[in-house]
Amino acid sequence: MSSPAPQSPQAAIPILAVEHETGLSKDTLRVWEKRYGFPRPLRNAADDRLYPPEQVRRLKLIKRLMDGGYRPGKIAALEEQQLQELLGHKINLSTTKKESAQYQENIEPMLNAIAAHDGEALREALLHAQMRLGLGRFVIQVIAPLTSAVGELWATGRFEIFEEHLYTEVVSNVLRTCLSTLGNPRLKQKPKILLTTIPQEAHGLGLLMVESLLVQEGCQCVSLGTQTPISDIVRAAQAHKVDVVALSFSNLNTPASVQTSLRTLRSELPVETSVWVGGACATLYQKSWEGITALKELSGIHGLVSRWRETQL
Repeated sequence: MSSPAPQSPQAAIPILAVEHETGLSKDTLRVWEKRYGFPRPLRNAADDRLYPPEQVRRLKLIKRLMDGGYRPGKIAALEEQQLQELLGHKINLSTTKKESAQYQENIEPMLNAIAAHDGEALREALLHAQMRLGLGRFVIQVIAPLTSAVGELWATGRFEIFEEHLYTEVVSNVLRTCLSTLGNPRLKQKPKILLTTIPQEAHGLGLLMVESLLVQEGCQCVSLGTQTPISDIVRAAQAHKVDVVALSFSNLNTPASVQTSLRTLRSELPVETSVWVGGACATLYQKSWEGITALKELSGIHGLVSRWRETQL
């Protein structure tokens, strides 16, 4: 029996694409290559690293396990099947995050629509849930657990990247439609809040979720979208005379980039401008930040706004 043909470089992807898909930095990938012997990239004619699809799948699983507390040295050498077993290969909502299981009935139709590649069915299911629950409960009881479940299923290979993109696009459009019907922003109350992300943070769904809940609280929001340089965040905060700058972080950010960005932003903003941060990035919750409030749960937004109003108005 002949041995299998070697993996073609044409089927592999460059290190920048791997960084984007897995959330692992280029430096981390290079260090692991030397320290753990994995990943084992191919090389093209220019001696650039190229990563075969099966290595990218393993890297996604490793990143998910690290987010759950595993150290890379304990899992980097494991094969894909072993990694799948650690995560639980037959993932269902009872083995995903607690909030996903709690609202399984709400989100099951949406997951089925994503799996069927039926964007219109997904949109109809989302709109029906929003009308039934109202915007605030819709975000907390449907969008938040659904996003967690989609992330889990993507990380373990049950959803492809294009399916995750379909979900993000449809749900973003639904939330923007809901926001557009909520009245005149000039009638909103304080605090006035600037919403954005730092550079390299391209995930904007968290911003829309937070904006939806803030508007429900009567706040006036100014959204800059994603990937705004720190200097531009500061200038925008001054130009719009906002009371709060709110940033969303996914788990793609390295601890060093989060810490540097937040320290720089806090030092350059006026002391009276509050900074609120939240999202899936574990670094936000591993220490206390001077002059910065980290909010882990969307359900805490009501209390955060209420406390701001009690102390500032």
